[in-house]
Amino acid sequence: MSRYTSSEVLKRKDSKKQYLESTIYPIVKPSDTDLYIISEKGDRLDLLANKYYGDQTMWWIIATANNINDATFYVEPGIQLRIPTDTAKVLSDLQNINK
Repeated sequence: MSRYTSSEVLKRKDSKKQYLESTIYPIVKPSDTDLYIISEKGDRLDLLANKYYGDQTMWWIIATANNINDATFYVEPGIQLRIPTDTAKVLSDLQNINK
C-alpha cells in the first residue's frame, strides 16, 4: 500500500495542474514485537522497507517510527532503528486519520 493511497488528487481552479493533498502520518507507538537493528553503510529507508516488509513503498513507516524527517532515503551507519512489525495497524491508522 502506497503512502499516497489515502491522499486525494486536487486541482487548482485557475490551472489544469493536479497535486496531492497533504498526508498526515500516524504516530507509530513502540510494541514488544518491534525489531531493532543497527544501520550499516549503504542502508536506505526504501531498501530496509523492502527487506522487512517486502514493499519498498512502506519506507515512511520506518521513517515515522524513528522520527526521520529529512529529505533523504539514506540512513547514517551505526544508528539504532526501530522496525515496527504491526504494519496492518499503522496502515489502518493512516487511513483513519486521512479520511
